[in-house]
Amino acid sequence: MLEEFKKFAMRGNVVDMAVGIIIGGAFGTIVKSLVADVIMPPVGLLLGGVDFSDLFIVLKEGATAGPHSTLAIAQEAGAVTISYGIFINAVISFLIVAFAVFLLIKGINKLQAEEEATTEEETEKECPYCLTSIAIKATRCPSCTSELGAT
Repeated sequence: MLEEFKKFAMRGNVVDMAVGIIIGGAFGTIVKSLVADVIMPPVGLLLGGVDFSDLFIVLKEGATAGPHSTLAIAQEAGAVTISYGIFINAVISFLIVAFAVFLLIKGINKLQAEEEATTEEETEKECPYCLTSIAIKATRCPSCTSELGAT
């Protein structure tokens, strides 16, 4: 059983998938930092000094009643909260990752189309006498038996 798993795990597709997952996780971390540390602070500043990670609604007060100034203080007091600011950050992170994946797929599709165009070579030609499609290397037309020569 261990030998079968080893064969499965060492197949090319599984290794490629593992590398993709690792790089994707690292990319997700970078995007999360981009959103939380670079994009949202200026947006919050433009909206009057709002820190999106501290946007929350208290559903049930904790041990310390309150208005709580930050989400961390509310959670420390034991309050039950809906942290919609963190959700907004997550949605923005998702949109950035989705856009990056879209650009990646678009680039791959363009490269594949260019590759197909360069590898596509003619395999047939047209007989000048009967207009039948014939093999490119043919010297005589199979339909009208005309000699084609080296065309």
